[in-house]
Amino acid sequence: MGLSSRERMLLAIAGEPVDHVPLYCWAFGFQAPPQLRWARNGVERRFWYTMRLEHIHTLPQPWDLEDDFRRVQAWLSLGLDDVLDVSVPWGIDSRVRWRDWQEDATPERPYGVVAREYETPAGSLLHVVRRDEQPAPPGWVVQPAVVPLFEDYNIPRGVRHILSEPQDLEKLRFVLQPPGSAETAAYRERMETVRRFAQESGVLVQAWSAFGIDGIIWLMGVERAVLAAVEEPEFFAEAVSLVSEVDRARTVLALEVGGIDLVVQRGWYSSTDFWSPALFRRFALPHLRALAELVHQAGRRFAYVMTTGFLAMADMLAEAGVDLLYFVDPVQDQLDLRTAKEKVAGRFAVAGGVNSGITLASGSQAEVQEATLHAVEALGPTGFILAPVDALFPDTPWENVRAMIDAWKETW
Repeated sequence: MGLSSRERMLLAIAGEPVDHVPLYCWAFGFQAPPQLRWARNGVERRFWYTMRLEHIHTLPQPWDLEDDFRRVQAWLSLGLDDVLDVSVPWGIDSRVRWRDWQEDATPERPYGVVAREYETPAGSLLHVVRRDEQPAPPGWVVQPAVVPLFEDYNIPRGVRHILSEPQDLEKLRFVLQPPGSAETAAYRERMETVRRFAQESGVLVQAWSAFGIDGIIWLMGVERAVLAAVEEPEFFAEAVSLVSEVDRARTVLALEVGGIDLVVQRGWYSSTDFWSPALFRRFALPHLRALAELVHQAGRRFAYVMTTGFLAMADMLAEAGVDLLYFVDPVQDQLDLRTAKEKVAGRFAVAGGVNSGITLASGSQAEVQEATLHAVEALGPTGFILAPVDALFPDTPWENVRAMIDAWKETW
């Protein structure tokens, strides 16, 4: 009897021999071919997602745990590996109240805004973002009608970020807190369902319980965060500590409830596109190392997400105790994959190898096949998970995904 998907993924993460290199495809609005779709409550699941997105994006169609399970079954039926993502919630002080509103464009301000004002025991806290007037193309996430605390739309459209000044920090402590009793109960109930399906299907479960510096970017915006790190280091360090404290509490909840194999910390906004290695070492590394130690003490694996800056950051990620890096990308990071393998061989595993934004989105099938074979040859056979970087999107053509799968199977 062969390996289950979970067993194969865990062996790959551990750098142990596997029956074949795993292929794992995140879905971020991927337009599945008709033969793989299903319908629920009269709505066809034309586009695929993952529960990883539930707290940070607004989807254009319904998607819940049952859909996650159907996606897993569909990928497994093609011979691929898949993972169940669990997004761990955070809490808010019960005394906090808020109001939401929208404002249309004016002659003085040529755009509309969406706003939320929190009333906390320490005072009011305002969060305002520019309203996107252009409808999102089919399958892509949409801007919500309110202003959530964490949301990618908030970053480039921020008019008044929620953490703009040092005096905002005391108020934010009431808005961003460890999971409370309601969040904990809901998470435990969800994990019972996830655990049963994962055991029956033999798939890995990973908990998204840590925002790290990405959380700071959501709260402050890119420019304000980077300037604060340089010009107001005490304020910035205190903000990072607040996010890290909540990250740790969310991770403790995930580990105590159990049913997970892997804990993941985001790092899309934590690479050299935003931070120098020196700033990363000063502000991010200590918290990253502490979280990895916590996860390892519980006998679980720790993963980190960073799609650029691999060569500059690899040593620090190894020092922190990262077991798996999502992702290595030969295109957007202009990275030689053999060099990447030499850099991390025996230190931590990597996922990636095939670019999705260019290679899969617009390359020929022959180019996709060549990129797939090269990735497996350069990064495999151990310590490697083949994966599109960093997901399959609404504009990823099925024909190229099929070409990647066919080429991957040639390496078995």
